[in-house]
Amino acid sequence: MEIKQNGVAGTVESSDIMVTVAQSDNGIEIELESSVEKQFGAQIRKVIKETLEKLGVENAKVTAVDQGALDCTVQARTIAAVYRAADETTFNWKEIATWNV
Repeated sequence: MEIKQNGVAGTVESSDIMVTVAQSDNGIEIELESSVEKQFGAQIRKVIKETLEKLGVENAKVTAVDQGALDCTVQARTIAAVYRAADETTFNWKEIATWNV
């Protein structure tokens, strides 16, 4: 999936994460700000990276502001931000549903 513009999903409310996806030519870059960085930073980055890979995103700059979101929330916000950034309106729900098996 090609990133065409900036895409944002989520909020900075407690238990949520705001994910911003922008164009990049340097592969996948993830910048994370989190109150639980020391405990869960690596896991949050892993979920974001795996989600981007499953969506076929090869180049993107991701900025994430986490407020203690669960993995499922991180994944959902990343998907929404990527679809908005790619200007895609057609979701393949069957494909996405297979990720959680």
